Amino acid sequence: MAEFAIGIDGGGTSCRAAVTDRMGKVLGSGKAGAANILSDLENSLVNIVASARQALSDAGLDPELAHTLPAIVGTAGANVRDYGKRVEKALPFANSHVVTDAMIALQGALGDTDGIIGAFGTGSVYNARRNGMIWGIGGWGFVVGDQASGARLGRDLLEHSLLAHDKVHPRSPITEKIMAEFEGDPERVVEFAHVSKPKDFARYAPMVFEYADEGDVVAVGIVKTAVNAIAESLDTLLWPECPSICLLGGLSKAYQPWLDPRHKTLLTEPKGDVLRGAVELAAKLLQNEMGSTQ
Repeated sequence: MAEFAIGIDGGGTSCRAAVTDRMGKVLGSGKAGAANILSDLENSLVNIVASARQALSDAGLDPELAHTLPAIVGTAGANVRDYGKRVEKALPFANSHVVTDAMIALQGALGDTDGIIGAFGTGSVYNARRNGMIWGIGGWGFVVGDQASGARLGRDLLEHSLLAHDKVHPRSPITEKIMAEFEGDPERVVEFAHVSKPKDFARYAPMVFEYADEGDVVAVGIVKTAVNAIAESLDTLLWPECPSICLLGGLSKAYQPWLDPRHKTLLTEPKGDVLRGAVELAAKLLQNEMGSTQ
């Protein structure tokens, strides 16, 4: 019977893992490359396993123990068709449970209490819990979803830069900076866009907020469009007695000043991050397995 479990946050930019005991104490952690199962399933599997093995090593355990331990893997795309089941079958862990990144974000931020979370990193997703019932929206991937994500901010910035280059929209300091990066050649922007992954677009997100804070008209417009998308999603999930809203992910702090006041009043600090949610769910999985053998 396993004494430990592995919690994994399969993010679009990096994959993080932690080894936990049944009480949720983290014994070791690891990190590997991106784990976007929709856009790059093969490398996602490699990175999920690599992060787990590194976490075991960091805990002073044999990395080969991975195949004897249960694991919770939270990743975007687990809610799309059979991707979650395909990942479960392909992973070497003794008992793999693949859930959405929203599920581990919810657990990390709220524990077992009620409320709403919005997670904004390379991708974006929302989840809510009310009287024990959990439901979510979003998380449909960069091509047709993930509004307000880092990837969408970066994509929008490149689009506006091309429109400014073509004189369809006015230029601004941020569009000038982007075009200078590509040596003023719009074809290079297009080539970059066609070969890039979501994480490649997401690296422009901090620049968007930096220029928006300085009043750059294009950057402000991009952020306001994203904030409107956030407001629509939060309003879809809200109920009158909702106790709290937690924002998580690398862009959460940057968005807070731009939020609608009615959402700001409900903001609370998350209890933990997304990896913490994966760890808690992994500990619960271990407790259930130990209980079933007694």
